[in-house]
Amino acid sequence: MSALQGIRVVELAETVAGEYGAKLLADFGAEVIKVERPLIGSPTRAMAPLLADAACTESSGLFAYLNTNKQSLTLDLALPANRESLHDLIAAADVVIDDHHPDWLARIGLSPTEFEARYPAVVFCNITPYGRDTPQELWQAKNINIFHDSGWGYHTPTGATADQPPLKGPGRFLVDYEAGLEAATCILSSLYWRNRSGLGQTIDISKRNVLVSRADLVLGRILAGDDDARHDRTAYDQPGPAAFFPCADGAVYLYITNQKHWRGLQELLGHPAWMAAYDRDWLEFGVTPALVARFRAGFRAWVADKPRVAVSDEAQRLGVPLVPVNDAADLYHSPQFRFRQFFKPLRHPVLGQLDYPTTPFAMSATPSALVTPAPALGAHQGAAFSTAPAFATPANAAGATASRRGPLAGLRVVEIAKVWAGPYAGKLLAFLGAEVIKVESHTNMDELRAFGGVDVDHAPFFLSVNQEVLSVQVNMKTPEGMDYTRDLIAKSDILISNLRPGAMERLGLGYDELVKIKPDIISVSIKMFGNDGPLGHQTGYAPSFSALGGLSHLVGYDGEQPAGMNMRYGDSTVGATAVFGGLVALLHRERCGSGQFVDVSAVECMAAMVGDSLLQYALTGKSPGPDGNRHPHMAPHGVYPCRSNEWICIAVDTEPAWQRLCQVLGDPALAQDPAFRDLPARQANLAQLDEQISRLTEHNDAETLSARLRQAGVAASKSLSSLDLVCDESLWRSGAFREVSDDRHGTRPVIGPGWHMTRTDFPISRGAPRLGEHNDYVYGELLGLDPAQIEELKKRQIIY
Repeated sequence: MSALQGIRVVELAETVAGEYGAKLLADFGAEVIKVERPLIGSPTRAMAPLLADAACTESSGLFAYLNTNKQSLTLDLALPANRESLHDLIAAADVVIDDHHPDWLARIGLSPTEFEARYPAVVFCNITPYGRDTPQELWQAKNINIFHDSGWGYHTPTGATADQPPLKGPGRFLVDYEAGLEAATCILSSLYWRNRSGLGQTIDISKRNVLVSRADLVLGRILAGDDDARHDRTAYDQPGPAAFFPCADGAVYLYITNQKHWRGLQELLGHPAWMAAYDRDWLEFGVTPALVARFRAGFRAWVADKPRVAVSDEAQRLGVPLVPVNDAADLYHSPQFRFRQFFKPLRHPVLGQLDYPTTPFAMSATPSALVTPAPALGAHQGAAFSTAPAFATPANAAGATASRRGPLAGLRVVEIAKVWAGPYAGKLLAFLGAEVIKVESHTNMDELRAFGGVDVDHAPFFLSVNQEVLSVQVNMKTPEGMDYTRDLIAKSDILISNLRPGAMERLGLGYDELVKIKPDIISVSIKMFGNDGPLGHQTGYAPSFSALGGLSHLVGYDGEQPAGMNMRYGDSTVGATAVFGGLVALLHRERCGSGQFVDVSAVECMAAMVGDSLLQYALTGKSPGPDGNRHPHMAPHGVYPCRSNEWICIAVDTEPAWQRLCQVLGDPALAQDPAFRDLPARQANLAQLDEQISRLTEHNDAETLSARLRQAGVAASKSLSSLDLVCDESLWRSGAFREVSDDRHGTRPVIGPGWHMTRTDFPISRGAPRLGEHNDYVYGELLGLDPAQIEELKKRQIIY
């Protein structure tokens, strides 16, 4: 049985974000009914890559990727009778996914107030660029605008020089995939809450806020004043020699941060004399630009003639996180990806047999499945869909919601995780209302507690990621400590871990042992490559995930080596994916009573963020590469210089917008230039076009010009630095920034979630926990020990 079988979704969405969110549900068995426009269908049916000799509505590889396992019917919603048909369909649904403007929804009788009154048990998810309540001028924003308005763009790629424009990130739809993942997660949590309350709710997803939330480890410290807010392009970078290096057959990415890495690297290189000049602990305490430059020059010369896979494998054997930079072809032929069945075959009636990228985690009981290809337009027009209400509201629904605190209230999560990906997953679950208990100790604590603070309770990195989480100290190096850990797991619903390969098994907490402790436990494991396969033993960090997963290869300047997205990107997305996987398992347990093992591969998570680019290779046989800021359906589409070393993002997708752009820039004649007369001409002369736009923007203030362009109907935004972000009042108004309790200062600003929910939002008010702050609650209230027994545990150092 599929995990989400029996859940019906009506998809009104017409952008990649909504379609991807619905796809995530469909591929786990939800029935997704796609409502499309007559004759033309969803706009994604006409988007690249296109099979030129196919019928227009069935020729898009992008549409094929986004719409597996769905059904399609067409409705002209301008007609009253069709609107009533839509309402009948929604009445029998569990979920509606939409991405339209509130005015459009109001015209068809689906304003939030109308929706909740008419369909109290249905979950409605609306995904928009900046959230529903946003100024009209921001609704025209494109992905490049949102990417740069969230801070990621300005700081991409890592190590960029001031004269190079910031980049749009990998592929075309990273923003959409992140928002779609967040939407699917919020939908599942709301369905869990509905099972207890009888009520649905409206979910408001802001794409921008989702992207901002993914930077909590970095931006959170800057927001709180623990790191400087500045216009420096390197503000998101991590000091050190990590970089891309060309080699004999491509490129590798090296990430080193500590003495263990350094010793392994010295052995890998054969202990050359130039490395002996470095102090053993220079990576921790002595990183300077001069030392970094000297190291990079030495390593670049050594690795230049080495084959990337062989040298990376040898480095991994020595504990050095060196990895090959993979492209789409590498992933399709990867023994690891094939072993884990990340690519699954499916025949499309027009595009033919293709291997599709799928979900980036394996599930022991209910894996995702590709059953049917993307539907032909209106293929299910005559299908007999049930009009019976999908869910009956319990008589005591109102009482059931009175004490609720978040959609996952009542759920308990044990977190045995460190650094970013696992703790980020724990934080998201806590933001959704779950009780999350972080298991740690003085001898085995989260490394983030050791970075940058005066003590383990005031480390800025840790404070930025772990809000609303509880902390209990357990010495898991003792048998008795492990007994208490097992007792806690027995009283919990989900276990999240991201320890090194084999660590949980050595602790006696592998999945086979966990089910003996609690038969219906859901265990969510995060590893670089997952828990199995020929590369399952390897380890790495976020930039390693991106390089291995094909994401880094897509980011770079035209004609140059891949430069990769900002090195900080990756961990939080992996954590968010782990939450989605855990909730899929939870919804399955709700119906069937059984838990399962959710095996998350961080590398596959990165590959999923460029899934359409991977399918493009399957369709064309050509691996997409670095494409600067180019876009197949827009020109200009780029980042252009302004005064004071600032940058502006401009995206033009229609001819009227092109005319208005030239008008606002003060050169209306440019629009009439034969070289730029239409989209094909502008794309054929893209370098010349970018030069002309740069000439017209470079003497302007970026914020002022972007506002003028938006008012004229052109998608534009300033590329925001870390300083711009922390000064942006709209992020406070939208809830992207929050304040929580803080032992040192009373309150501390933190990064909030990317969503609002009408019935289960709650104030995020509790900061990151002190080490062992909740010992008395866990040992006393949950595990039943009295104060004397707890004191005895402290004396015997079971609790420190």
